Amino acid sequence: MRSLGLIGLVLALLIVGVLVKKQMNSVVPAAAPQSGAPAPTARAQSQQIQQQVREQVDAAMQARPLPDDAK
Repeated sequence: MRSLGLIGLVLALLIVGVLVKKQMNSVVPAAAPQSGAPAPTARAQSQQIQQQVREQVDAAMQARPLPDDAK
């Protein structure tokens, strides 16, 4: 019984490993920075991502008009 659990765990880890490898290979390398422009720092990239997420959350939280139920 334990061997089935161990085999299942190893199989799950193998699947996750294959998916991670596939995902890492599909990541498109960042475009080369424009000539003369400094490469963005990790802090600047982090702030940009935070701003994008904040904007997406705000857009998702906007109240949608409710349908008229009064007939």
